Amino acid sequence: MDVLLTIGEFSKMTYLSVKALRHYHEVGLLEPVEVDASSGYRRYGATQVATAQAIRRFRELDLPIDDVRQVLAAPDTAERNRVLVEHLDRMQEQLARTQASVTSLQELLTGDPRPSADVELRHLAATPALAARRVVGADDSADWLDSALAGLHRRADALDLAVGGADGALWPDEFFEEDAGEVTAFLPLAAAPRGWARDAVGGAAGVEVVELPAANVAVLVHEGSFVDADQTYGALGTVVAERGIGGEGPIREHYVADDRIEVCWPVTVGRA
Repeated sequence: MDVLLTIGEFSKMTYLSVKALRHYHEVGLLEPVEVDASSGYRRYGATQVATAQAIRRFRELDLPIDDVRQVLAAPDTAERNRVLVEHLDRMQEQLARTQASVTSLQELLTGDPRPSADVELRHLAATPALAARRVVGADDSADWLDSALAGLHRRADALDLAVGGADGALWPDEFFEEDAGEVTAFLPLAAAPRGWARDAVGGAAGVEVVELPAANVAVLVHEGSFVDADQTYGALGTVVAERGIGGEGPIREHYVADDRIEVCWPVTVGRA
């Protein structure tokens, strides 16, 4: 017969606080063997100690409670390891982002601002494009954009549409001002599709043919990690503000390479 322990005894044996044990009971992660109906006192079995210690280690690794529950309920080692490996991969990605942010901050505090000579005034002609739109928040925008651009490329390949330039996106004012807005991912096309091709594009959920309007923009190239993109935005916006040439419309980004982005700020003048 399993030895029953008070919640205090169980807490000492597992290094889990009474508060944590009550929470894990409430969410159904670690239920006591019995709960006194009149007093509400919880009693745990000695055989639950190992499980509780495992939960504490999982939580120290920031494994979400739902994932902990999935690991504990895993029917075999392969399923348990799959959940853990996926979480460790997410931790590695988070660590890489943290390291990039630290490096960026160090450079920001010690480096010089980008020179205004790097800014180019450019006229962008009206261009047909394959596009996808969605209202996204700042935290979800990168994942959505990657997925949307990949989907647009698959659609273009399926319809044999010729891409006429770098992938891009339009970022409206409200995205920056309100942390969410309707972002447009696009592939510029060499020519607008006609007839059956246009009808086929229209049949794909969330994909449409649009014409990117002509625009005058100030362009500054961002190179390196996207973590530092705010510095490019800051330098470009400063030049636009100092010259008093800011215009209406969304910011346009062109992804010319994995680590190279053209940031295009709308202005009221044409090419210098």
